[in-house]
Amino acid sequence: MKALRYENQKLSLAEVSRPAADGEALVRVTLSGICNTDLEIARGYAGFEGTLGHEFVGVIESVSETRASARATSDRGRPSLTVGLLTPGQRVVGEINAGCGACDLCRSGDSRHCPNRTVLGIVRRDGAHAEFLKLPAINLLPVPDEVSDEHAVFTEPLAAACGILERASVTRETRVAVIGDGKLGLLCAQVLATTGATVTLIGKHQNKLRIAERRGIESIMADKAKLRTREFDLVVEASGSASGFELALDLLRPRSVMVLK
Repeated sequence: MKALRYENQKLSLAEVSRPAADGEALVRVTLSGICNTDLEIARGYAGFEGTLGHEFVGVIESVSETRASARATSDRGRPSLTVGLLTPGQRVVGEINAGCGACDLCRSGDSRHCPNRTVLGIVRRDGAHAEFLKLPAINLLPVPDEVSDEHAVFTEPLAAACGILERASVTRETRVAVIGDGKLGLLCAQVLATTGATVTLIGKHQNKLRIAERRGIESIMADKAKLRTREFDLVVEASGSASGFELALDLLRPRSVMVLK
């Protein structure tokens, strides 16, 4: 199969063997998304070598496990969604962290933080910029018919945005700022707005900020955000920049919360 590989400090489109299922599910990739993490890996970040990509939607080619009934769990270990038997031909997305299944974290339902986990396209597991990938069937979730591939491919970054609500309490009274108007910042702002909280998106690109404005989210340019010192109960830093981190510290009220995305 064809795969986008990063090896020996070089990025190339390569012909490689189709992955052997080895007790996991084989997925034919129909669409993969390019994340900034992919770009950073191609610059040497994390020391990863292999097939890049972790945002995907695909169709199950084969399922090797005897029982492919999957149960997704939240970071707190509570089951959040149960799906039925997965079968070839189903359209799916997937949790990118594959735990060992034996450690205390895995047994408590938190395979995302398993110290021995592999991570699709990031840690010791070939990724989604290829014709096929493999993941444990328990990592896969079916895509509803009414959700297009172009929307489903955003599941992984959307889940990262939803993770904020697992770590921080947000109510209608919470004053929230999101720093960074890239893909993740926009998703974070939209997820946080579903709580009814007042959300302000801070960025440097008017065309990107208008995406949030069309969804009723206040947006301001970064150079004007400094006028909002000590105003916010929760600040999400999604720019990944030193200046964004410094701005987040300035915007926070005493005894408030910063989330680094």
